[in-house]
Amino acid sequence: MDTLQVFSGTSNPDLASEICAYLQIPLGKAQITRFPNDEVKIRIEQNVAPFDVFVIQSLSAPVDHHIMQMLIMIDALRRGSAERITAVIPYFAYAKQEKKTAPREPISAKLVANLLTVAGADRILTVDLHSPAIEGFFDIPVDHLRAAPILADHLRTLHIEHPVVVSPDSGGVARATDFRYRLGAAIAIIAKNRLRPDSVEMIDMVGDVRNCTAIIVDDMISTGGTLFEAADMLKSRGAEKVFAVASHAILANQAAPSIASGRLNGVVVTNTIAIPPEKHSPYLTVLSVAPLIGETIRRIHLNLSVSALFT
Repeated sequence: MDTLQVFSGTSNPDLASEICAYLQIPLGKAQITRFPNDEVKIRIEQNVAPFDVFVIQSLSAPVDHHIMQMLIMIDALRRGSAERITAVIPYFAYAKQEKKTAPREPISAKLVANLLTVAGADRILTVDLHSPAIEGFFDIPVDHLRAAPILADHLRTLHIEHPVVVSPDSGGVARATDFRYRLGAAIAIIAKNRLRPDSVEMIDMVGDVRNCTAIIVDDMISTGGTLFEAADMLKSRGAEKVFAVASHAILANQAAPSIASGRLNGVVVTNTIAIPPEKHSPYLTVLSVAPLIGETIRRIHLNLSVSALFT
């Protein structure tokens, strides 16, 4: 482990510190500042040749700034002759833009993948991509971790009676199916229609939630539109309680106040994205992915199996 180094951007320094604590190594020294014209300036303040280097950066808001930080830091490490550079991206931005939905639209997730590769990344480590197909956008190894075991383990400690796992749309059925097996629960599926990027309409539901505890499973909570519309439908169909679990807590617009108001009985997320103190509430539980990412880094560095973590 004496040839391993971990650096961090500014998007989620607490998670980076937790990962380094798990690995029992110090966080790499890097100076990250801005010029008066708002350009990013990065200086790596220690020798990186010939080290195996991991750079931790969630591509959360401000998204484009954090992407540029990651790219510039990778370039600095490459020019410093790091032996191998792994981009650790707990939350991968632009993942919803992984295909064209109309003429003359970009495939932004593919562009981000290209930028990371051109900057000098040799490997990608990420958590719960919105679309697994994004793995195919890279011509370098990708380790795609899942937070479902962490979330499911926590729910089991709550001893929920009569649980029903709910997919809030057809695209999340595979995710919900995996979750139902982990909990030994029934499943329900909601059909929705997206009216606008920030507005959805719940059409119908397959499954029975009467006198049950519904658990909505999604990969991210952005504005909360899908989540709260689904919760209202579940309550109207007779659900006694409604919980929600998600890997990525973006919590844009009024999502955090709505959670704090108690519209759901509880929301469980992970710390792939740093959540500011003002967005915390008694109804929000944040679990750490640091042990999962830390163990994966250790296994990659020692050339051990990563897939063994999920079997």
